[in-house]
This record gives sequence, C-alpha cells and structure tokens, in this order.
Amino acid sequence: MKFVTFLNPDGQIRSGWLEGNRVIDMKIASKGELPDSMLEFIKNHEKYMSIIEGLSGSGNLPFYSIEEIRLTAPLPNPITFRDFVAFETHVKNATKRSGDTVAPEWYEMPIFYFSNPHAMKGPGEEVKRPAKCIRLDYELELACIIGKEGKNIKADEAEDYIFGYTILNDWSARDLQMKEMKVLLGPAKGKDFATSMGPYILSKNQLEPYKTNGRFDLEMTAVVNGEILSQGNFKDIYYTFGDMIERASEEVTLYPGDIIGSGTVGYGCIMELGPEVHRWLEPGDEVELKITSLGTLKNRII
Repeated sequence: MKFVTFLNPDGQIRSGWLEGNRVIDMKIASKGELPDSMLEFIKNHEKYMSIIEGLSGSGNLPFYSIEEIRLTAPLPNPITFRDFVAFETHVKNATKRSGDTVAPEWYEMPIFYFSNPHAMKGPGEEVKRPAKCIRLDYELELACIIGKEGKNIKADEAEDYIFGYTILNDWSARDLQMKEMKVLLGPAKGKDFATSMGPYILSKNQLEPYKTNGRFDLEMTAVVNGEILSQGNFKDIYYTFGDMIERASEEVTLYPGDIIGSGTVGYGCIMELGPEVHRWLEPGDEVELKITSLGTLKNRII
C-alpha cells in the first residue's frame, strides 16, 4: 500500500492511498469507517487495515485522479522526528571535510538528534532558504514511521513496531549548523526550518523482497536541476532501523506517528561531494530524491 495525505479539489486535507494514478480518499471510500487523518490511521492501523484490505482493488471505489489533488507530506504532523547518523561513509566524509576523524563513540551506539516535527514539507512543495543561510544542502535519506507504542524495544523485535517507509530530505543550512555546533550542541537552527518527506508512505511488507540482514537493497539517487549528484544504496548502512529503534526507545516510549530518519547515505549531500563538485543550493534549484520502490520526492528552493 502507498499511503498519502493530500488536498482535495475543495482544498480540504484528507488521507488515503494510491492505486496507479487514482487517489482513494479513505474516509469517503469506507463511508466514514476510516479517519481523514493519516496520524489517526497509523495510531489504529492494526484495526483499520482489515477495512482497507476489503476495499483495495475494487473498481467501484470513488477516486480522484492524481492531477485533481495536491499531495502533501504523507504524515504532515508527526509526533516526534529523530534523525540518526547511521551511514559510516557519510560520517567519514563529513568529519574529513572538517579536518576531524570519526569519534570512537559513533561505533558504540547509533547517534541521533531531534528535529522539528512541525516543519514537514511534501512533494512539490517549495522550500525557503533561511534568510541567514548561503550554504544550503540536501540530504538523501530513508525514514521509517513508527506504528505501535513501545519502550525498551530490542533490535530483533523492532520490525513489529514499524508501520512503513518514506523518502526523507533533511535540508541543512550548513553555515548555521557548523557555527552553532562549535558550542557542542545541535544541530538546531541549521536543520529545523524544513524537512521534506514523501511522496507516500510505503507499507513495510512492500520492502520485504529487498531485505537482507535488516538492510534493504535500495538504490538511492539525488538529482539537482536534472544532474545526478548523489548515488548510493541503503544496504551499505552501518546501523539497521532495528538498531536505531532500540537506541531511541531506551528508557523512552516511542509512539505511533514518530519518525525515525536513517541519516544521509554516503555521498548523499553537497557537503560530502564538496562545493568544487557542485555549488550550494540557491533559489530556483530543483532537487529530486529517488529511492527504489519509494518514488520521487521533488522540491524547489525559493
């Protein structure tokens, strides 16, 4: 299933799923049995999925064409957003650029920071470069959506707590980020202005064919103004989502609607490539992130 949140032709925000180029409004299709909020659906998805399975594929369902609606972030109001740094290549490249080496503690545990759950952007939505930023960057990531409440979850049990997956672009104001992190806090203002996700949340069972040892064989690509800049594969990740969920839930409760970001794939941002390969992002630039089976997430900088 490809779950979406969208603005219908009347400008109302609704939730549903994609069937080809058809967008199904789950509340209308179920005659009110399903909610019009993706967060509410995720909170009770174990009950609601049986209703959707009975409806999905029916040729008689009312629908919108994809051209009639506008997709938003598939989960526009997550409960929390934790973003990890789980790719070793990314960490090595980033520290090398700043003249440092990877901290040995990185190999002891998955590291994350909290970002702004109220600044989620959807596919096609414009992203404003912060006024004080001249070094704007994209970050090519995969994210999982938590679907069940849990605390002190073990890595080998984490699959039961995942609802689905989506593409994530952790936009970064590198000049703001680097300055604030000199005081050993953050990132904060370098990150909290926008995070893009979408175009849909793919149910977790759809990625099973790509899975080996907790890692997915998924090609990841970033394109800027039609030029491929970043290429990687999710199977190269050092820490699995199971590892990340175990760390995030240590002595803390995770809730349905929490987002866990993987961190940037190796060479998945301009900071790693270097401005000698491509300049920092500027207004007018169009950034497309693509991941196998998860579609394309496109945004324009303003």
